[in-house]
Amino acid sequence: MKALSSRKFILMGLLPATLIYALFVFVPVIWSSYYGFFDWSGIGEAHYIGFDNYVEIFRDPIFWTALNNNIIFVLASVFGQIPIALIVAILVQKDGRLTRFLRTAVFMPMVLSTVVIGMIWQYIYHPQIGILNFLLQALGLESWQRVWLSEDYGIFSLIPPLIWSFVGLYLIIFIAALQNIPGEIHDAANLDGATGARKLWSVTLPMIKGTIIVAVVLCISGSLKSFDLVYIMTRGGPAHATELLATYMYNSTFSSYRYGFGSAISTTIVLISLVLIGISQWIMSLKSKSKT
Repeated sequence: MKALSSRKFILMGLLPATLIYALFVFVPVIWSSYYGFFDWSGIGEAHYIGFDNYVEIFRDPIFWTALNNNIIFVLASVFGQIPIALIVAILVQKDGRLTRFLRTAVFMPMVLSTVVIGMIWQYIYHPQIGILNFLLQALGLESWQRVWLSEDYGIFSLIPPLIWSFVGLYLIIFIAALQNIPGEIHDAANLDGATGARKLWSVTLPMIKGTIIVAVVLCISGSLKSFDLVYIMTRGGPAHATELLATYMYNSTFSSYRYGFGSAISTTIVLISLVLIGISQWIMSLKSKSKT
């Protein structure tokens, strides 16, 4: 009876947040999926056209460019943000003035507006007055100077600000996970002679595996809906070289006033997110089974 009453109390506590989340997340997703089957300009009557919007999406070369760029973003985020955040979390998990300063410094970009971050990196990459080209010239590496936000280098130049702006979030998550590992486990590992890298691979990382999986899911979903940083820095250009699925949806919806087509794109983004998250979970489950 105590367990039953405790479960009811937990469900009652979760109910308001669940209702709000469903109202502002699930309902718009379902509504958007519905309008994806219509030719609708946002006003007036919507005309049912079936899967024509989705057929047009998959025939549009800009969609495939945006999808390719989004996959680059996902890979850069998963293999950039998470490893860097995990390494820094391991190094600064002990309390102290220096570690507190490092935590604050790494987390600081999360406090800044994305507009500010985009403008900062625009100045860094500026071909005439940018800090990056200035440093390359000062080091005698003039041949390395580039127009960094050009068609050839734009998508890869967006990766450093992407990693820099979100690595602080995963740093805090990993620090909390590391601090929640019971001290008895560390003591037992020390008694068994597990220290250094051996302790890290055999004790620490397995204990925070669940947190790492959650971080990967957040990283994938966050990368697939990246919009504001790219829109501020390049607006998807030049020549759609830095187009992402979110900017493709925005331009199709609000520039061309094709709300039905934009709704179909947003539904496609959700489906792609579910597929990539499912693949990542499947890969991690295979790794865990191979270890056992």
